[in-house]
Amino acid sequence: MNLFRTKSIEQSIGDTRESAHRLRRDLSALDLVVFGVGVIIGTGIFVLTGQVAKDKAGPAVAISFVLAAVVCGLAALCYAEFASTVPVAGSAYTFAYATLGEFPAWIIGWDLILELALGSAVVAVGWSGYAASLLDTIGLPLPAAFSDPPGEGGGVVNVPAVLLVVAVAALLVLGVKISSRVNAVIVAIKVFVVLLVIVAGLFLVKGANYTPFIPPSRPNPSVEGAAAPLIQVLFGITPVSYGWLGIFAAIAIVFFAYIGFDVVATAAEESRRPQRDLPIGLIGSLVVTAVLYAAVSLVVVGMEDYRRLSDAAPLADAFKAAGHPVFATVISIGAVAGLTAVVLILLLGQSRIFFAMSRDGMLPEWLAAVHPRFGTPYRSTVLMGVVVAALAGFIPLAKLAELVNIGTLFAFLTVSIGVLILRRTRPDLPRSFRTPLVPWIPILSVLACLFVMVNLPVETWLRFLAWMAIGTVIYFGYGHRHSHLRARTARRAARDAP
Repeated sequence: MNLFRTKSIEQSIGDTRESAHRLRRDLSALDLVVFGVGVIIGTGIFVLTGQVAKDKAGPAVAISFVLAAVVCGLAALCYAEFASTVPVAGSAYTFAYATLGEFPAWIIGWDLILELALGSAVVAVGWSGYAASLLDTIGLPLPAAFSDPPGEGGGVVNVPAVLLVVAVAALLVLGVKISSRVNAVIVAIKVFVVLLVIVAGLFLVKGANYTPFIPPSRPNPSVEGAAAPLIQVLFGITPVSYGWLGIFAAIAIVFFAYIGFDVVATAAEESRRPQRDLPIGLIGSLVVTAVLYAAVSLVVVGMEDYRRLSDAAPLADAFKAAGHPVFATVISIGAVAGLTAVVLILLLGQSRIFFAMSRDGMLPEWLAAVHPRFGTPYRSTVLMGVVVAALAGFIPLAKLAELVNIGTLFAFLTVSIGVLILRRTRPDLPRSFRTPLVPWIPILSVLACLFVMVNLPVETWLRFLAWMAIGTVIYFGYGHRHSHLRARTARRAARDAP
């Protein structure tokens, strides 16, 4: 039983040419940048800014956003080399298959299924909250039983979240190009709102709110037991708020703001010129959003004392507190638009992961069918749409959101290691983009990901390990026995046998 047999780069690329599994190449470099910006600007900028400034970093929250972007940037340089060299749907799953072997690839694919499904469900629930608030503003309140998350405020089923996921899944079935056009319109709206926050907020900034920029650190023993960060349990460190340790602790939280930029890599097979366009999409979207995040966080903590910032809607509430409710309404509209794009792109990435794994026989092959008219993996899209809609509509997700962070970091770490392996095993492989300063950039990426991971709670690690254990059982029960690579290897061995 060879659990570490690798699938050659040539075979992965050859699979994309099979007519039954060929996706339509409709995406340009601009489309990919817009996808990246669309998925990154969402929960992080509209929600996390206030929470992290208030509880962890103070006005220095901008530093946490920049450092989190650096962690993602190191991984992005590794992703860019892989995605341009192996322009195949599946992202980190496909990269792991080419370097680490079949079982590690399965584990990464299983991890990505968790990351993207749970991430899109969490964002859909956040979208529902903003949408319900807007409807209430115009005099069309929704009953709490059909608008609140299950188990919160009397919620039974989150109808707006379910409807959003169903609509987005239908749009993705109709084609990646039409999806990218809708996404471009949505992204234009939310970028306008973000720029409005920056420009209008500059006139409301008070210099006194920046003093001290890095508040003195103070112990924060409120986080204990399984909810404590793993690093605290391992080294007996008492968690603190503010100071440089508070800034570092905040990175593990604001990292969620950048979740999804790697989804750009899952669209590799639908890019017109992947060797050129994918590095532009990955790195360009990250640079744009890192600048916007830092600017918005600086403006918001300058508008209002960080200790009084709202947890739920810090941008809108900061303008309300400053006497500008019209701006607050515009920001809420931007949040609804922004979170719509996030769900769209996360679900797109999710369906492509499922498609790639099914095409390899690791999941039922019927899920890899491509629609004869629209050129999309419609069966995997519909299946994941149903799963995500059920999660968003019926399952309390607040405690599970941090699983998205650890899943993403694990994928980043794997891709960074994969670059080092492929440089050694296939030095002759043509690379249109090369990660600079190898091996230092991949090593720094691995260490940075590990640092953020150990700042996540112990309970998050336990849930993650449980999910990986379930995936291992499914691999040995189904994926290993149905693997196309295993079947090809067995046929080759039988043919070569004396």
